[in-house]
Amino acid sequence: MRRLLATSLTALAVAACAGAPVQEMSDARQAVRAAQAAGAADRAPVPLGEAERLIGEAQEQLRRHDYRDARRNAEQAREAAVRALEASRQPAGS
Repeated sequence: MRRLLATSLTALAVAACAGAPVQEMSDARQAVRAAQAAGAADRAPVPLGEAERLIGEAQEQLRRHDYRDARRNAEQAREAAVRALEASRQPAGS
């Protein structure tokens, strides 16, 4: 019985990883919106542009059901958007 339960839990974990990265895409989009609202287009255009490009790539990968790469690009997009947000919050000249 324990072996069956362990196998079932492992299968569920693998299936969860293989699915579409819905949460990662949502997190990335929210981070981009926050950076845009903080003025990153003017104060941190490079990381913001990188985030937007990566989300576009992730969306295309989702369309092709390439969930692993879509997840990776969504996570990288969120990281780039956070960098843009942090840079946009720095005092001018810093």
